[in-house]
Amino acid sequence: MRVLVIGSGAREHALCVALQSDPAVSALACAPGNAGTRTLADALPVDAADPVAVASAAREWRADLVVVGPEVPLVAGAADAVREAGIACFGPSAQAARLEGSKSFAKHVMTAAGVPTARSWAVGGPAELETALDEVAALTGGAPYVVKDDGLAAGKGVVVTSDRAAAADHGRRVLDAGGSVLIEEYLDGPEVSLFAVTDGATVLPLVPAQDAKRRDDGDAGPNTGGMGAYAPLPWAPPGLVEDVLATVLQPTVDEMARRGEPFAGLLYAGLALTSRGVRVVEFNARFGDPETQVVLPLLETPLGGLLHAAATGTLADHPPLRWRDGAAVTVVVAAAGYPEAPRTGDPVTGADADGVLHAGTVLAADGTVLSAGGRVLAVTATGSDLAAARQAAYERVAGVRLADAHWRTDIALAAVEGRITP
Repeated sequence: MRVLVIGSGAREHALCVALQSDPAVSALACAPGNAGTRTLADALPVDAADPVAVASAAREWRADLVVVGPEVPLVAGAADAVREAGIACFGPSAQAARLEGSKSFAKHVMTAAGVPTARSWAVGGPAELETALDEVAALTGGAPYVVKDDGLAAGKGVVVTSDRAAAADHGRRVLDAGGSVLIEEYLDGPEVSLFAVTDGATVLPLVPAQDAKRRDDGDAGPNTGGMGAYAPLPWAPPGLVEDVLATVLQPTVDEMARRGEPFAGLLYAGLALTSRGVRVVEFNARFGDPETQVVLPLLETPLGGLLHAAATGTLADHPPLRWRDGAAVTVVVAAAGYPEAPRTGDPVTGADADGVLHAGTVLAADGTVLSAGGRVLAVTATGSDLAAARQAAYERVAGVRLADAHWRTDIALAAVEGRITP
C-alpha cells in the first residue's frame, strides 16, 4: 500500500514514523513534509491548503491511501477532492470537518446528539459580546470568562481570563478581523484529549492523553498550539474511555450520519472532567498535535491498516486495537519569540537523534537543518512508566541545540507527582 501523508509538522512526522513500521505500507510520501520526514518518506512539493493540488499530487504519486494531517486542508475540502479522484482518504469531508471549523456548528450537533458540553453564546457583533459577557457573569458570579474564535485558530484562538476587559478585548479583535465569537461558561477540572478512529459508523477510541497549552511552566504565559503531552493518564477515572465512547463519540458520529454528513476520519474530543461530570470543550477533525506524538508510539496495531479500514468503511471488521505497556512523553522545543513572533532561520543540531520529531524545520542547500516555525521540534520518549518516559524525553531535549530555544520543564510532572485529581 502506497500512503501519502499531507502536512509539514511533528504530527505528520509521527504519522510517517508509525506508518513506516507497518509491513503493509510499501511506499511512503509526505507533502510538503519537513527536514525530518525527508529521511523516511518521499517529499512532494504541494500547497496542502489547495484541495486540487492535494488530489493531483496523490494521483501523480499513485497513492492508495491519503492521510490528511492538518485541519486547514480538511476544512477546505482536501478529503473530498482526493475521494473524487478515486483514492481512499483518511479524513472527513469539508461538511463534516465543520465540527472543528465552526464551534457554533459543533454546539448544534452536540445539542442534537445530547452530548454534554459547556453552555455557550454565539456572538456576531460588539453589542452581543457585551450581553453575553454579562450573562456569563450572572451565571457564574463573575469570572473566569472563556472567549473563543468561532473558526480555525491553530489552537490559539481562545482566551480564558478573570479580567472582563481582557475577555472583551479578545472578542472585539476577533470581530474586527471579520470573525465570529463564541462565549462559553468555564469548565473546571483537568482536560483530556481522546482520539477516535471512525468510518462514519464504527468508532474505535485510542488511549487518552493530556497536552499543555500554555507556553510557560506552571501553565503560565500565552496560549500556544501545545508545548508538550503525555499518555496514558494514570489519574484518569476507571471506565473513562468507555463512558466517553457511549456519551460523546458514538452519539456525535451517529448524529452526523443522521444529518447526511457522515464523519469518517479522526474525531478528537477535547474534554474537561468537571465536578459535574465529563463535558466536551471542543471537537477537532484530525489527529491533535502534540498528542499524536505520544499516542502513536504506544499503538502496537499497524497504523496503515487501521486508517485504511476507516477510509474504506470496513472498520467493523478490524481486529481490536493492541497497545504497548508503558508511557510516552513529548516536549516541544520552540523558537525564540513563540507564539507571538517566532524567529526562524536558526540552525538546529541534534535533531537527527532517536525520538526527535521535526515540527517547523527545513533543509538548507548545504544540508543544514534550519528552524522554520514557532514549534521547531517535538522531542519524544517512551518508558516503563510516566516518570521513566519523562526523564528520557528531557535527556533527549538536552541533546538538541537551537539558539534561544524555549521549552517547558514541567511536562507530565504534575501527573508523575500525583497532583492531578479528576
